[in-house]
Amino acid sequence: MFNAILLEKTDAGFRAGLTALDPSRLPLGDVTIAVDYSTINYKDALALTNKSPVVRNWPMVPGIDGAGTIVQSSNTAWQVGDRVVHNGWGVGETHWGCLAEQARLSGDWLVRLPDTFSTRQAAAIGTAGYTAMLCVLALEDHGLLPGAGEVLVTGATGGVGSVAVALLARLGHKVVAATGKASEADYLTTLGAAGVIDRAELGSPGKPLQKERWAGVVDALGSHTLANALAQTRYGGVVAACGLAQGMDLPASVAPFILRNVTLAGVDSVMTPRAKRQRAWNRLAADLDPALLEGMIDEIPLGDAVFTRAAALMAGSFRGRTVVKIS
Repeated sequence: MFNAILLEKTDAGFRAGLTALDPSRLPLGDVTIAVDYSTINYKDALALTNKSPVVRNWPMVPGIDGAGTIVQSSNTAWQVGDRVVHNGWGVGETHWGCLAEQARLSGDWLVRLPDTFSTRQAAAIGTAGYTAMLCVLALEDHGLLPGAGEVLVTGATGGVGSVAVALLARLGHKVVAATGKASEADYLTTLGAAGVIDRAELGSPGKPLQKERWAGVVDALGSHTLANALAQTRYGGVVAACGLAQGMDLPASVAPFILRNVTLAGVDSVMTPRAKRQRAWNRLAADLDPALLEGMIDEIPLGDAVFTRAAALMAGSFRGRTVVKIS
């Protein structure tokens, strides 16, 4: 038997809790992992609180992130004892996830964990940190260089934002962090932010073109925030969009694209090909300061604390990264 968070929906309603499960209930897959650590992302929080129809198949074990060691494999790419990390691929939505002591997955979904990282650190980075690295790569691939000008990071105290601030600052960029939590200015400065602005400056409707400021942007909010960031991006600048915390809409115009040659780069972390995932994880190993990562981490055990933390994340009252110690 192994322990897992199990979500169920029956005629009696939604039910969730820590449950002992028989391994025979694990879904199909060619690799079985002993999960050391998982985490709670926004999508996990939606599932755990039943706030949105994230789960497509019931019952479901949530947890889109997991880091651990392979204990069984019929996939020729992986051997027993290999250390791996998993992010995305619909796990926790259509396939049982990693908030469990065991996870059976497709080997094609896994990334080899760089030797630099422990499984705890890998879980702390998780989808949020890996997405932040994908955003940084998008900015670099479109020509952004250190010294080009200010780089804006929205949702800066969240998982994506925290890691993005730390990465960009360490790479030599002048980072401006946007947050609605004025009390977290010291936290953002510690991560490397050169300046902190109130997210309210970007969160309301604005003009199609505004004063040029940003050489690059990492945006996790969407809606008016993304529209204003685009309107303020300098000629030839690039904006990496990876989230929709404010909304799915984009109330903008084509003006920044056709008058200032601004690039809007979409960043998806769920279905990214493995080669690009490995590139991102290798760069994280090289460019993310482990000491700063540790400062983002709050560790909790697998159990009731998972639901408490999910509720806090949904309420916007938590910063950084939650690591769930599985066993």
